Amino acid sequence: MSERTAPAAPLRARAEIDLAALRANVRALRAHAPGAAVMAVVKSEAYGHGAVPCARAAVAAGASWLGTATPEEALALRAAGLPGHIMCWLWTPGGPWREAIEADLDVSVSGMWALAEVVGAAREADRPARVQLKADTGLGRGGCQPGEDWAELVREALRAEAEGLLRVTGLWSHFACADEPGHPSIAGQLGVFREMVAYAEGQGVRPEVRHIANSPATLTLPESHFDLVRTGIATYGISPSPELGTPADFGLRPVMTLSGSLALVKRVPGGHGVSYGHRYVTPGATTLGLVPLGYADGIPRHASSAGPVLVEGKWRTIAGRVAMDQFVVDLGGDEPAAGAEAVLFGPGDRGEPTAEDWAQAAGTIAYEIVTRIGTRVPRVYVNEERDG
Repeated sequence: MSERTAPAAPLRARAEIDLAALRANVRALRAHAPGAAVMAVVKSEAYGHGAVPCARAAVAAGASWLGTATPEEALALRAAGLPGHIMCWLWTPGGPWREAIEADLDVSVSGMWALAEVVGAAREADRPARVQLKADTGLGRGGCQPGEDWAELVREALRAEAEGLLRVTGLWSHFACADEPGHPSIAGQLGVFREMVAYAEGQGVRPEVRHIANSPATLTLPESHFDLVRTGIATYGISPSPELGTPADFGLRPVMTLSGSLALVKRVPGGHGVSYGHRYVTPGATTLGLVPLGYADGIPRHASSAGPVLVEGKWRTIAGRVAMDQFVVDLGGDEPAAGAEAVLFGPGDRGEPTAEDWAQAAGTIAYEIVTRIGTRVPRVYVNEERDG
């Protein structure tokens, strides 16, 4: 991912990442779960914000764990000098188990094939692996099923632990519907998780952490906090669900502001078709502004004729289709200079749209809006120094 600490010249586009906002968000999340440690999830380049700078900021603000999906993401954090607890959970056969063990990562195991591979890697590395057993409490993705499968996994993990090949450091699971207040699966999953944890502990597992809470559960379900909460999208100041509340309702602030410099402003007559397919035709004489961002940069094509943009204090809407590298806005006769800023989304302080506004325009969720911003857009980090 392209990174800059300060813009040397006007940029075609930029994603400004406010690390002071991220640190404040981590502190707010710690206050929501005062009895638990916080894992800042920095998978997928920290949801598009930049994994290493965001991980450093999160740790500086008190996150005592970092989480990634893939082992490669976790190993990159170690290579960048990030200390402390780092967990990764999306493994496939033949993954870099030995490298993860030697880097002192916590690895997730959901079934017997993975346990066999991590045990083999521990023998090769001649050091014990840090293993967290994942329970499928109802999400139906990763994780071990309750009953005989869980009993076998626990039994064999304890056998390997007794041989000095691993340490069971955690028991964990993941919610399916924590972003839907009152959904009956929430209580059901909590009950199953408690039962599976109790079984494992009854057999002799002594985990360092037990965890199931994601961002929405951290914010709204204190009974789910256990020893550790995993905060993903909330770390970046985005509400996990509009139904739960706005970022401000939870004391959070969006971290990313996406903008571009107008590449062209021109006058056109009425009846002028705009962009591919002429899905937009100017209703009268007007001015058009060319924003040099497109779906190759992560701007959703589904936001064609709908995505909002702030130009010189006024909301404009994408005129016609989003193309690979650019889109057009109808400026209604205004004539900003080429190079004027077009703000796609940010915290909303200046009246600009937010990532949630774009999610509504594209028929998706705000998670996707920020995560999909591509590598052609430089990340410009501001407020890098620690507060105080």
